[in-house]
Amino acid sequence: MTEHTVPASELYTESFAADPYPVWARLREQAPVCPVSSPRFDSYLITRFDDARDALTDPRLSKDLYGPGEHYLRIFGPNSAELNKNMLNSDPPEHTRLRHLVSQAFAPRRIEALRPRIAEVVDGLLDKIVPSGECDLMREFAIPLPMVVICELLGVPEIDHDRFIGWTQVIRTSGSIKRSPEEERAAVQQAQLQLHDYLADLVQRKRTEPGDDLISALIDACDQDGRLSERELVSTTFLLLFAGHQTTADFLGNAVLALLCHPGQLDLLRERPELLPNAVEELLRYDGPLPVASPRVATEDVEYDGMRIPRGSIVGVVLNAANHDPRRFDDPDRLDVRRTGPHLGFGYGVHHCLGVSLARMEALIGIGALIDRLPGLRLAVPVDELRRLPPASPFRGLLELPVRFTTGR
Repeated sequence: MTEHTVPASELYTESFAADPYPVWARLREQAPVCPVSSPRFDSYLITRFDDARDALTDPRLSKDLYGPGEHYLRIFGPNSAELNKNMLNSDPPEHTRLRHLVSQAFAPRRIEALRPRIAEVVDGLLDKIVPSGECDLMREFAIPLPMVVICELLGVPEIDHDRFIGWTQVIRTSGSIKRSPEEERAAVQQAQLQLHDYLADLVQRKRTEPGDDLISALIDACDQDGRLSERELVSTTFLLLFAGHQTTADFLGNAVLALLCHPGQLDLLRERPELLPNAVEELLRYDGPLPVASPRVATEDVEYDGMRIPRGSIVGVVLNAANHDPRRFDDPDRLDVRRTGPHLGFGYGVHHCLGVSLARMEALIGIGALIDRLPGLRLAVPVDELRRLPPASPFRGLLELPVRFTTGR
């Protein structure tokens, strides 16, 4: 295969942000392992389903970005070390140790016990929305729902929830506000530092006043037998907080938009609500919130589809491209809530999303309630006027989702 490096400027444009799937389709067919050059770092993108699944379990593609080369500096910036030294950026056995410490909190039976509380949060948010006949579903529903749930699971006081939303939204929406690169970096770094300082302080408070929450359980693991360092404790808390709401919020927005753009599918769900669990999986396959899996680094020369990826290269597995691969899915660009079959929306292998049960439950309850309580749900603006996260964002989501619906039933 002939290597042709693609400048990131050819990929990450406004039109790409609106609809990246034609670009992914072109790369999948013409350059399934594609070198991409950008100002911050060069990488290789893998876009075919079978290659992607193999890469997600390839031990030669390390998730530990903190070893030789300090790849985390190029990817995350100078403030990343304190917040990103966690199981997401580690390999076994470190990953195994860290994941085991938090996995119990996300066991299916424990998540099932959260069902009444999640339903209560959903109903509370909708009680505020329903009388108005219109709202911004991102700001008033998709973002606060998973934030409240993960904050309560971690043990973050309710009085601080709005602060968390503020800090995480600065990081999430980086690049969406017109300001200089220096101002942008300063704003993100300040939000990261504020989050780190708050979490470090919260950990100290939980040490003297522990509760029935995940942070207190992690502190116990840290203090009782040293299975968790102080840095790992704060970083793991940050990961659970950010990952526990960011992707779910973006997924809720993407899912509702997909249904509004496919009214026949929305009507089908109204007629057959038993299809909702299947629909959640299809909506995640169709337009997932994490287009590219978190970065890996090649610890030796590797080869995919005849393309050599040199040792030390950063590798991105394009989940959303793989999930539209016609080699795996029939008519992959068609939304069909009756479709069955595995996808890569939650990742694959040892780094498969830890919070999958929680994300599924929030989506099931949240989307089901929206369909039930917001009759006549429709976009309030043309779809091409919707504001999205910046093209270079690692997430795929909406900045806002203005909708209208019928009041009264």
